[in-house]
Amino acid sequence: MPELPEVETVRRGLQPALEGARLLRVQARRPDLRFPLPQGFVQRLTGARVEVLERRAKYLLARLDRGDTLVMHLGMTGRFEIEGSDRSRPGVFRQEASVEDKHAHIVFDTEEGHRITFFDARRFGYMDLIATDALARHPWFAALGPEPLGPDFSVDHLQQAFEGKIQNVKATLLDQRIVAGLGNIYVCEVLYRSGVAPSTPAGRISRMRLERIVQAVREVLMEAIEAGGSTLRDYAGADGELGYFQHTFRVYGREGEPCVRPGCKGVVRRTVQAGRSTFHCPSCQR
Repeated sequence: MPELPEVETVRRGLQPALEGARLLRVQARRPDLRFPLPQGFVQRLTGARVEVLERRAKYLLARLDRGDTLVMHLGMTGRFEIEGSDRSRPGVFRQEASVEDKHAHIVFDTEEGHRITFFDARRFGYMDLIATDALARHPWFAALGPEPLGPDFSVDHLQQAFEGKIQNVKATLLDQRIVAGLGNIYVCEVLYRSGVAPSTPAGRISRMRLERIVQAVREVLMEAIEAGGSTLRDYAGADGELGYFQHTFRVYGREGEPCVRPGCKGVVRRTVQAGRSTFHCPSCQR
């Protein structure tokens, strides 16, 4: 499933075509995605202007001039294609799914001449319209922790959130109530860079090591966003540059390979925690 950098990459790709645009025509080619579309979905969107396109955790938020926000989640195989003077796809995933016409479920035509199509082969993605002033209280958002790149994500926050927890640090960082948007790939990379073993009880991590975790979260996410995300097969930005963050993984997916940390002679190990693969170096992560 796409993680925060992938969703941010898609947001940046959509922004030039969607932000500030008026939706001239909207097509819903089926009544549901993962969940049923809201009542009056097409009518409520047609003629609306997208004031700003934002991201919260792994959600895309298109705030409209009518007081609603179009909330979009990519699920596992959701993706967008933009047609206009040229054609682009903001986010082409390494685990590539079909973009056949039969999977084109939602189409937005803008007054400015762009057609933005949402494809989803497995239909795990979803969309809803939520009153903007009620967004923070909605069940999808009410319990979310701070954005990992925002000012509220800090050492003090982690120290308070981790206090007394016997749960391992990897599972704790994946808890969206602790920090919003972190996924399995990036938590593995963060813990490797900060030198913390994924099995360490969260409540036993010192403040000094929490500082390293916070710094690593920001570094890993920013690098991945700039490269176009890690689960992306390739991503062409506005300048045509392709991003391949998966080529810079230091630990994820490298089971049996030597640790890349200078001076470490360890070998990357794969274990399973709560049904998810964890990659770490048992020699330098303690």
